[in-house]
Amino acid sequence: MRTLHLHRAAVVGAVTLIGLGAAATPAFAEADSKVSVVHGIPGQAVDVYVNGEKTIPDFQPGKVAGPLDLPAGQYDIVLTKPGDPIGSALLTVNDAEVPGGANLSLVAHLSADGKPVLTPFANDTGKLAAGKARLIVRHTAAAPAVDVRAGGQPVFEGVTNPKEGKADVDAGSVSADVVLAGTQTRVLGPADLDLKEGTATIVYAVGSAEGKTLDIVAQTIDGLHSAPGGVPSGNGGFADQGTPIAWYGAGAVGILLAMFGLTRLASRRR
Repeated sequence: MRTLHLHRAAVVGAVTLIGLGAAATPAFAEADSKVSVVHGIPGQAVDVYVNGEKTIPDFQPGKVAGPLDLPAGQYDIVLTKPGDPIGSALLTVNDAEVPGGANLSLVAHLSADGKPVLTPFANDTGKLAAGKARLIVRHTAAAPAVDVRAGGQPVFEGVTNPKEGKADVDAGSVSADVVLAGTQTRVLGPADLDLKEGTATIVYAVGSAEGKTLDIVAQTIDGLHSAPGGVPSGNGGFADQGTPIAWYGAGAVGILLAMFGLTRLASRRR
């Protein structure tokens, strides 16, 4: 049972990360997991404590922290306003489960209807063929379905929050933008992306269309070159049906709406 304690409120629920059986190594040989944290909601910087240690100080909206190397196990996570003591927590999560041998991104963002949520994604770290790069686009903004274009042509179509589009492409520079699905109405970009060989570039659309705070946050995972003579295990072609890992437990969705102390921020926007 995961218990979430909020300043001025107490909410109880289970927060269990599952669906990683294929990514995790056997229990007797579990490797550390690499966990990155993406702050995709403006308005509240935080200090992040893991098991009592200040791990991510002054974590600003629009930034990516990590990756942290975390052994499989249970973790106590506390968020405070920057500089506040750990006893003045905005948020406490006790006994959060982290699986072994995974590469994860935890994204604090707005849902399609503008509510703060936390969505974990499993990152594809399969090896890439020579000359290839992986492009992953994640819709984590309060906005309707979108098409992602490269060089003016749709690459991922009809992507909805919180889904992703993914493809292994030729390495190089590309000019990308985001338009409302099926239209020419641009909502983000254009942005020049440098897709380096042997890397995965993850692009997050964050913010709110109604609040006029849409922005792009980028994350890069390197070291995905294939070994000489190896067989690439990456996912070729397009895959716009990708889904994030599920968070399960009684009241988990309601709990995560308060992540980073942003419930009041969402209220002010509404």
